[in-house]
Amino acid sequence: MGQGIDRLPVRLINVFVSPGRLMGQLAEQPKWIGALVLTTAMTAATAWLIPAELIFETVRQQMIGQGVDVGEFGEDQLNALRYGRIPGAVIFTLLLQFGIAALYALIFTFILGDEGRYVQYLAAVSHGWFIPALIGVLLLPLVIHTQNLELRLTIDVFIAGFLEPGFVRNVAKLLDLTVIWSILVIAQGAHAIDRRRSFLSAATIMLTIFVLYAVVIGYAQVRGGAV
Repeated sequence: MGQGIDRLPVRLINVFVSPGRLMGQLAEQPKWIGALVLTTAMTAATAWLIPAELIFETVRQQMIGQGVDVGEFGEDQLNALRYGRIPGAVIFTLLLQFGIAALYALIFTFILGDEGRYVQYLAAVSHGWFIPALIGVLLLPLVIHTQNLELRLTIDVFIAGFLEPGFVRNVAKLLDLTVIWSILVIAQGAHAIDRRRSFLSAATIMLTIFVLYAVVIGYAQVRGGAV
């Protein structure tokens, strides 16, 4: 029999300091509800604290940059964003975590033949996602102060001074370092779920998926901006 699982606060600390121990426990006792509720609540709080006017202006500038004539946003649209951004953030976060867990379960269990269950991958994802959720909260004061919704810890931070805006910059802006950190923690979970799956193998597969996502979206942004 394996050891008992730590309480949620300890598990969240271990996301940072002892991911191997955490994922070993979750593989045996895949608890996910507490972590999922917490990360979703943190995302909702972040959406609530960001002024709706700032979101609107950011969207307007992005649409103008793509050559779209947006005109002026009315009070109805502003109210829709003001009152809808919180449920929107909740729905998005839930769908994201359930969806990522389903994707990993499909790849590792059904395609590659690992001995894992969906709930195990969901437990790994819900705890790993605490990293970008927490850092998003910590960055929130700076985001509001700078009026920059795109302020994140991305690879673009390190290359912005060397490259002109374009495809590579778009991809770099999507490669969030906190998400990459989260993926590496979740990869430890895939290794714990089936010990035959090495951490390096799981991390390579997961990071490849993330990079491909960034490449596709980055290319779509370039195409959209060229229209």
